[in-house]
Amino acid sequence: MTHSTLTLSTTLAAIGLSASMAFTSNAFADYPEQDIRLVIPYGPGGATDIIFRLISQEAEQHLGTSIVPMNMAGAGATLGSRNVKDATPNGYTLLGSHDAIALSKLAGMVDYSYDAFEPIALLTQTINIPTTYAGHPVESAADIAEYVRENPGQVRFSMIPSSTDHFFWAQFFQEAGIDMADIRLVGYPDTGEQVSALMAQEIDFAMFNLPSGGAFYQDGTFVPLGIAHPERLDSLPDVATLREQGIDMDHSTSRGIFAPKGTPQEILDTVAAAYGQALENEQVQSRIENEFGSVVRFLAGDDYQAFLTENEAALSAAAENIDFQN
Repeated sequence: MTHSTLTLSTTLAAIGLSASMAFTSNAFADYPEQDIRLVIPYGPGGATDIIFRLISQEAEQHLGTSIVPMNMAGAGATLGSRNVKDATPNGYTLLGSHDAIALSKLAGMVDYSYDAFEPIALLTQTINIPTTYAGHPVESAADIAEYVRENPGQVRFSMIPSSTDHFFWAQFFQEAGIDMADIRLVGYPDTGEQVSALMAQEIDFAMFNLPSGGAFYQDGTFVPLGIAHPERLDSLPDVATLREQGIDMDHSTSRGIFAPKGTPQEILDTVAAAYGQALENEQVQSRIENEFGSVVRFLAGDDYQAFLTENEAALSAAAENIDFQN
């Protein structure tokens, strides 16, 4: 908690996004003068929806106006992103999304990616975790490759086609030295179906995270095999990171705020400052970390742009191993 607060304060200071600086721009001194619409390209109730609503409720206290979340699910999360992409770049229509922006282009669903927007700020990351059921012979991520070699063509990995976990496994197989010809990828429509399939032992492995798998790790139904993050998670202190196990990868769902291309920098800075201040609230931090199994990570300006460039490069490399037609 203290580390997150310190990091945020330092970052805000370093990029010059203190409230006093961001809110006194001459050209946009009166922004915002009306409610801000935050488009969330998913339905209500999921982790993405809840996290953006939580942080936005605090951020609006610093903006002095309402941030109105609008769920706009559909077309693989591209209905909402397209709505914001085509909106007037005046700071009153924003997008709350994650890696799906780049994934959609790589999967051939749309012809635009991060570069179609003005990135405002990265807010949180939900760390992904390769998982199996209790009693499975594999007890760590490092053992998966050997298990596949011993059972070629028989080991089943679940994924939602063209979604985060599809890319996760493609990257994992590459880093762990697993030939995709030796495994079976089984597609499911959503995370709930994957949970049911793993419980029924229809599959060997699934990619979950604390929001989707935490309760099952706690009661012993599922076994977390590794943490796709540079550091272990406080809530799973005994589970080694993938890097500790010799698998050189990190993988998370990275949620951030975007604006239509051409939105003035002063507006971007104002919104970033408000969300940065919101993330300094200890109650907000606590809920993000403890209820939603995520970590606070605030990046704005050039730092966020650099993060997105690296993120898209890693996803593009993983996409080379994915047949999106199957």
